[in-house]
Formats: sequence, structure tokens, C-alpha cells
Amino acid sequence: MLDKNGIARRIAREVQDGYYVNLGIGIPTLVANFVREDINVEFQSENGVLGMGPFPFEGEEDADIINAGKQTITTLPGASFFDSATSFGMIRGKHVDLTILGAMEVAENGDIANWKIPGKLVKGMGGAMDLVASAENIIVAMMHTNRKGASKLLKKCTLPLTGVGCVKKIVTNLAVLEVVSNGFKLLERAPGVSIETIKKATEGSLIVDADIPEMIL
Repeated sequence: MLDKNGIARRIAREVQDGYYVNLGIGIPTLVANFVREDINVEFQSENGVLGMGPFPFEGEEDADIINAGKQTITTLPGASFFDSATSFGMIRGKHVDLTILGAMEVAENGDIANWKIPGKLVKGMGGAMDLVASAENIIVAMMHTNRKGASKLLKKCTLPLTGVGCVKKIVTNLAVLEVVSNGFKLLERAPGVSIETIKKATEGSLIVDADIPEMIL
């Protein structure tokens, strides 16, 4: 199985030269640490930053430079800062090539729930609603099961939805999956993880065609 950094490392392989990429809170923020150095990528945060770099080393943090999750970040040469209205204009105007989000649940039809658990304190929905409504390329970074071992890849989401039919691909600690018309299509296995393990951890319809290769990290 992969840890959070392993998930981020695999997703970084999906980032292409020239992309503008929004990174959601949680595992997605780690992706900036693993993008190839030979490509040019602009990471955007909805609080008004374009040109985010990797996380700072300990002792080099600047409390005034943060991402949407209130984490301290670095910025690359040429980075810019702007107000939230401009940032959401960029998102709603479909100027983001790839959106990487965390999730509590994903349904086999591409629905996503990632902003609220009823009865628990929530700070707000953040930018997730706008991101899933505007983005055409959404990858979810998540653990395959919750802390109790129950699947987070479901036939139907049980939590309040963030977006409907919008997720294209999912990278978990067990697998890479694509959302297709009839369920989750298994594309890759995490190193050392069997197809049977993935089947047991997936409540939604799992489509397995031929041999499934291990991830290349």
C-alpha cells in the first residue's frame, strides 16, 4: 500500500508541461513536491496565489505565504498574489487545466462528497463547489477505505454531495481507477497489492480487464 506521499507522487505523473493546476486541501497539497523538474507547471490556490512551489523546509516558513488550507508554502519566481474574486474568476472561467481534490466518498458514477460530515464541525465548503462545477479534469486523491475499514468508493455517496458526475480518475493507497459509464475501471495496482484486495475494499462496481500492472512511481 502507498502512504500519502506515494499517492501524491503517482498523481504528479498526471501533471503535464504547461498545465495550470489547482491543489485541494490534504493529500493534493503534496503533489507540488513531486512534479518533474523538467516541466513548467503553475500551481494555483483559490485564496489568491499562482505559482506555488513545494512546502518550505523547517525554519524557512513565512506565515504570510499560505495556501487555501492555511499551510505555509513557497512560491516560485514569477509567482503572483491576487484577491479571492480574481482567483475564483480564474476557476469559473475554466482557466485551470487540472484539479486535484481529496474526498470522503466517491460514487461509481463520478459523484464526489468532500466537504461535510453531518453533525461534525465544518469551517465551510471552501472552493470545492466551484472547482468541481467548473473543472473538466478532476483527479481525486484519497485513502481507499476509512478508518473503520469501510470502502470510500461506493455505489452511491451517503454524505452531502460536492459535485455530480464530475470525477474522472481516482488515485488511492491501493489503486488507480478511472470512472467509466458502468463503474470504477481498475487501471493500476499499488506495489504489492493484489486485485483481490482491491475488490474487497471497493463497494462500487469494479471493472477489471485482463492483467493490471503495478503503479510506476
